[in-house]
Amino acid sequence: MSTYLTILGFNSAIPTINSSPTAQFLEMEERSFLIDCGEGTQVQLRKAKAKFSRINHIFISHLHGDHCFGLPGLIASFRLLGRETPLHVYGPKGIKKMLETIFTITETHRGFEVVYHELDKDYSEKIYEDNRVEVYTIPLDHRIYCNGYLFKEKPKERHLNMQEISKYKEIETCDYHNIKAGKDFVLSDGYVLKNEILTTDPVPPVSYAFCSDTRYLENVIPVIKNVNVLYHESTFLHDLKDMADYTGHTTAVEAAMIARKAEVGKLILGHFSNRYADLTVFTDEARTIFPNTFLPKALEPVKI
Repeated sequence: MSTYLTILGFNSAIPTINSSPTAQFLEMEERSFLIDCGEGTQVQLRKAKAKFSRINHIFISHLHGDHCFGLPGLIASFRLLGRETPLHVYGPKGIKKMLETIFTITETHRGFEVVYHELDKDYSEKIYEDNRVEVYTIPLDHRIYCNGYLFKEKPKERHLNMQEISKYKEIETCDYHNIKAGKDFVLSDGYVLKNEILTTDPVPPVSYAFCSDTRYLENVIPVIKNVNVLYHESTFLHDLKDMADYTGHTTAVEAAMIARKAEVGKLILGHFSNRYADLTVFTDEARTIFPNTFLPKALEPVKI
């Protein structure tokens, strides 16, 4: 199954008529992850025709409102839609208190368990793993504690070369698992069939890095090295670098420098200040450093 990223919102600070605050829907290995949840996220999810019931893990970068104020409403809607399965919420320490206070005051009865994974480390750590996917934090440098997230497919099994396998009656169906895992097959006469003959290369695993609000920070480079796609905030153009530093943000040039040094496959910019009416100025600036840079397209799934 291919991995697809749907950017639901990408502007900074406040919603506008034409754009929404940060939120992303990532489909990887038949898992559905929500990354950040700004105001209006559940409306954007409906527009994207995303299935609410498939979201079991939500990752919040930090507790500024344009990244999390949509979360209480989304969780309340889950209850109204009859959700029963647990929901895992990852975010900075304090996210549990914030949500539970809202639920208590508003007498919101969920009917399902919310499992909180509160984060406070200043180094990258693995916070989720199953047999197909791993998720790591990407510590960032914002005005408050903030993490990006790295999503990685695990290496896939090799594909069976049935045209070759069919030549050997000794190879039975029960042997397929070991062959796909990369093992050679030994015939009864001792002859070794090399795995590269019996299989073909699997589809390479893909990776996606989400770097939310942050100043220029080279510490992220080894964490996101060689990812297929990097989303990196670029709130300002480089002539406002001083403002970017003061407010805890990055310029388009700086985001491109991170992408180039990390040798990523593709850079998507986002989190633009509302002072810019024409967003093409961001790609114009960033492509001088990293040519494979793009603007986000809200609600359009992008294959990673």
